[in-house]
Parts: sequence; structure tokens; C-alpha cells
Amino acid sequence: MLKGFKEFITKGNVIDLAVAVVIGTAFTAIVNAVVSSIINPLVSLFFDADATGKVGWTIHGIYGQEVTFPVGELISAIISFLAVAVVVYFVFVVPMNKYKEHQAAKNPAVEEETLPSEQELLIEIRDALRRNAAN
Repeated sequence: MLKGFKEFITKGNVIDLAVAVVIGTAFTAIVNAVVSSIINPLVSLFFDADATGKVGWTIHGIYGQEVTFPVGELISAIISFLAVAVVVYFVFVVPMNKYKEHQAAKNPAVEEETLPSEQELLIEIRDALRRNAAN
């Protein structure tokens, strides 16, 4: 049981995933700081921010209560996601794709033999059955 667990842990994909989670967590803190210190004030220029820092529209309900739709939090979350996605793409995905292309150019892959079509296989089976019936 421990041997199987050791094989699972030592696979490259698990280690890569663990590193990605750690880097992603650290990077999320940076993105959140940028959003809270730069993006949120910019959003506040266009929307009225209340005392708690939530940006959004306030509507009076039918029972006299005020309801605030915190659109600023949604905008901040979308901007955070897009910022993380852009950085991950340009910092990790693009260089990895270039590296893979470079490796593929150095070591061209051997083309796999094309498999016969279904019709060709059926013809071979028919011919084999005819030979066996003749014997």
C-alpha cells in the first residue's frame, strides 16, 4: 500500500500540480493587493462607495429597507481572475509551449504506423475465413 502511494506521489504530474498550487496561492496574494490598492480605487471613481468600501447601487425595498448590490466586489473578482489568467498564460503557458516546440524540433517524433481501415480489416478476415474453409 505504501509502495503504491510512493509511486503516486513521485509521478511528475503530482509534483507539478503541488508546485502550481503553491505558486498560485502566493501569486493570488499579489493580485489581491494590486486589486485592492489600485483597481478598487479606480472603480470607486465611477461608482458610489459606502462606508464599508462596497461599491454598488442602493435600492429602497418595498418594506423601507435599503438593499445594496455590491457590484464592486464582483468587478474586483473578475479583474483578479483576468489578471491571474493573463499572468499565468504569459509567464507559464507561453514559455512551456515554446520549450515543447523547441524540444520537438530537436527530437522529431517517429510517425506512428497508420492502422488499416475497418473495410480493410473485414476483407482480411473474409479472406482468412475462405482459406480456412478451403483447407
